[in-house]
Amino acid sequence: MHSVRHRRAAAATGVLTAALLTWLPAASGSAAAQTTQSVQATQPAQTNQPAQSAQPRNGEPALGRILINPATADLKLPFDSVTDTAAERRMTDVAQNRLITRCMARYGITYVRQDPAPVTGPEDPHRYLFGLADPAFAATHGYDTTAGTPRPPRPEEPPLNDDGLTALYGHRPGDTLPMPDPLSEEEAQETDTGIKVNGVSVPVHGCLGEGYRTLYFPTRTSIDALFPFMLSSEAHTRAKADSRMQRVFGLWSRCMARAGYPGIETPYEVTRKLDFGDDLDGPAAIAAAVRDVACKRKVNLVGFGAAIETAHQKRVASEVADDLAAYRSQRATRLALAATLP
Repeated sequence: MHSVRHRRAAAATGVLTAALLTWLPAASGSAAAQTTQSVQATQPAQTNQPAQSAQPRNGEPALGRILINPATADLKLPFDSVTDTAAERRMTDVAQNRLITRCMARYGITYVRQDPAPVTGPEDPHRYLFGLADPAFAATHGYDTTAGTPRPPRPEEPPLNDDGLTALYGHRPGDTLPMPDPLSEEEAQETDTGIKVNGVSVPVHGCLGEGYRTLYFPTRTSIDALFPFMLSSEAHTRAKADSRMQRVFGLWSRCMARAGYPGIETPYEVTRKLDFGDDLDGPAAIAAAVRDVACKRKVNLVGFGAAIETAHQKRVASEVADDLAAYRSQRATRLALAATLP
């Protein structure tokens, strides 16, 4: 049994080594030898690759260490540090509910929204960054990414009369007149909507708007909370176009073709090309998903992809360093405020 495991590990290592060496310049013999020795000396799931393993081309950013078939839950990308976790998102949602309740109380209205359910279990924010990557999930659920994560039911809204609805939304029920639309709470405080409930002025977009702006757009200089998502998306677009990522996609595509799935160039088009429709967890989808993940592991797609993604995130971050620093400070202030509103 030991010899079988050893041969399988050696075979996997050989494929990864070959993939690495295709990127090394012919003149870099010493670097190639160093890379080969580094790969062959350890088991695939435990190895880090040196930066020389994938030379940048045409101004592409240099890569750091390359993990061998890491679990997506273990990936740490630069923009993770400014992206809210599930627990932080829940905390700000709860805080927003508290702000709305306080706002409604100004009008003599008792209004308590149901808080989202507590976050349970480990997070895996990069689970599908490179398409399906978990062998066990693929073998059980195929491409049905909703399996095992049912969407919680939408909380019921507390009943409100017309005054309550006006205070909550900022306009009388049935009123279609245009409303002012200040972006920040600072601007909203300077805006008179001309609407009152129980003699008290109603803020722009009501208490819902005030609660949101207080957390996410307190001042004119506030940066959109989607900023990290936009940066990550830009880096991901660049990473997918990176020549090194394209080579990994090519290796994966050829592996899929040999397994009977030709004509699929990237992991992001599998379900469309294979046309599973709604049957994403049927036998055909599961068979393809198992092969998909196996091919990713054969060419270390997640390991290379994470290194390339990291390099491009760092470059994007350097291009917007001032805005990113400002957003980091703004986010810290938001989370600190949310923590005081249990």
